[in-house]
Amino acid sequence: MSGTMVCVACVEENKGCECEHEKPVRELVLEAASENSSFLHSVINMVGMLIGLGQLSMPYAVESGGWMSIFLLISFGILTTYTSHILGKCIRRNPKSKSYSDIGYSAFGRHGRLIVCLFIYLEIFMALVSYTISLHDNISAAFPATFSNHGHFSAAKLTAVAVAIALPSLWIRDLSSISFLSSGGILMSAIIFGSVVYTAIFGGVIDDGKIPVLRLENIPTVSGIYLFSFGGHIVFPNLYTSMKDPSKFTKVSIVSFATVTALYGALAITGAKMFGPSVNSQITLSLPKHLVVTKIALWATVLTPMTKYALEFAPLAIQLERSLPSTMTDRTKLVARGLMGSALLLVILALALTVPYFGYVLSLTGSLVSVTIAVTLPSAFYLKICWDGMTKFTRAANLGFVVLGCVLGVLGSFESSKLLVKELVRVHGG
Repeated sequence: MSGTMVCVACVEENKGCECEHEKPVRELVLEAASENSSFLHSVINMVGMLIGLGQLSMPYAVESGGWMSIFLLISFGILTTYTSHILGKCIRRNPKSKSYSDIGYSAFGRHGRLIVCLFIYLEIFMALVSYTISLHDNISAAFPATFSNHGHFSAAKLTAVAVAIALPSLWIRDLSSISFLSSGGILMSAIIFGSVVYTAIFGGVIDDGKIPVLRLENIPTVSGIYLFSFGGHIVFPNLYTSMKDPSKFTKVSIVSFATVTALYGALAITGAKMFGPSVNSQITLSLPKHLVVTKIALWATVLTPMTKYALEFAPLAIQLERSLPSTMTDRTKLVARGLMGSALLLVILALALTVPYFGYVLSLTGSLVSVTIAVTLPSAFYLKICWDGMTKFTRAANLGFVVLGCVLGVLGSFESSKLLVKELVRVHGG
């Protein structure tokens, strides 16, 4: 059943999907109910899709890549704005395309749709691992910062308790009751940004070292972090089709990416300037523990993963339920779905506790998945669908973007994996 496309309505009715436009379940889960989104609403939605875990590592990325890597951040912001724009052009060329997977099908047939589906599920899995690592790191800092006597609970035990608290949410079938949680990214971003700015102005933090202009050897891994932070393209076609005036989609992309890039840049420069070489891979862990704003930022970062599990897991859960025998009752399917989801989350917990290196995992995710979703595939789709109407320059540019995406993916994945293995060997004394 891997790569099978189903629609939520057909899943709920327990029948085979006969819809004209099949979509991967993640896109259906995330698709806005309204098809009359205004310009402002669309901008808010796109910003919410873009902002996530990546913002935590912006100062760390600058420290790793040097001050010049800020220009790399801006360049990737411009590039991914362009790839968002060309996804809209692909839809205009073939109005029957309603989703990212539809564009893949329009470009490369069933194989294109299968590739998209595989990357969607890979992104979900790696995102859940990253969220759990972030939960582990921040909860271990939040407890001693908030409670003077928190017993002998280790970070691993605290993380396990938090995951156990979130576990029942995986049994919820009607996601409309918790859909409001998807807007938590913007709130978390505001809290973190406010905490960093407050600390910079009133925290009395003194820069304890210099950051070099450029660290060329770290650019592949830094690129992965930056690209992870701009990788929301899977749901952009759904946003396009939900707009009241889709002709303004490019303007929505420009405003949204400019806003997010400015936020990332300000956060990166402020955090890197404050903490220098000692900055943590998550900026919340570098903030002074005695400040109230730090406690707020830590708990916001702890609560965010706990609210994301059900929403992120939903596509996998629906697909799992879809694969169950039709002879099963709804109650049995719900139990099976919940048990399988719980088992998967426990596997993710074990993996996150085994490889608790947030920066490296984020870079690997960006290099392995995000660059493909945000750069390589959109340009490849555009070349295939709109080749006849392109100028020679546009063809050459998009061919270059495909090559660039592949190179960044290979180099970034290799370097991130190498650093992960090296750190594991160092810690475990292998």
